[in-house]
Amino acid sequence: MEDHEHEHPHDHDHEHDHDHEHGPETISFAAFVLSLAHTAAVHFGDIPDPMSGQTSEANLPAAQQMIDILSLLEAKTRGNLSAEERQLLEQILYELRLRFVEASKPQSRIITP
Repeated sequence: MEDHEHEHPHDHDHEHDHDHEHGPETISFAAFVLSLAHTAAVHFGDIPDPMSGQTSEANLPAAQQMIDILSLLEAKTRGNLSAEERQLLEQILYELRLRFVEASKPQSRIITP
């Protein structure tokens, strides 16, 4: 029997892949959603771009695209999320949509260039 086990070298690879899935570089659903929300905040001009370190002008079409992606994610994962994941996604979408409405108003700017 032991020789038979050695005939399948890929079995070990699958075990290694499974262990790798739970490693520190694995991203959780919550981290993924928060990453998309962070990108939206950069597009709103609320926080600095992590690459440049600069806060840029609001890019509302790009912010809207991130909201649309999160909305699509919500629709496609409906029924498959834990209560915490669903609540997080709903809350982030609610806040981003409110932020979009605020950013779309011309008087929403505190400091004008």
